[in-house]
Amino acid sequence: MALSSSLTHTAAVARLGHALSDATRAAIMLALRDSSAYPSDLADDLGVSRQLLSNHLACLRGCGLVVTVPDGRRTRYELADPHLAPALDELMRVALIVEPTCCDGEGCTC
Repeated sequence: MALSSSLTHTAAVARLGHALSDATRAAIMLALRDSSAYPSDLADDLGVSRQLLSNHLACLRGCGLVVTVPDGRRTRYELADPHLAPALDELMRVALIVEPTCCDGEGCTC
């Protein structure tokens, strides 16, 4: 593998890791697996303020993991790439198989 390709792949994995390192961002990504959603609905579903959700959506947009979809006067969010949904599903399977009780959202105990 060429060095530039390796660096590109490393950067992509690092972006995903950064996104998933925060429980709210991870929850947003998981919520968007099946369909797009409006920010207000996401905030309500996840039990966070709209301002906090907005900050996390900005981070995920900056990482290139979610995109906006204009819908009349409103804007929906969806995963930027259709490969992300099955990748998240597989990641959850791997993480749960490896050690389901290792990290409880409050920090790792392993």
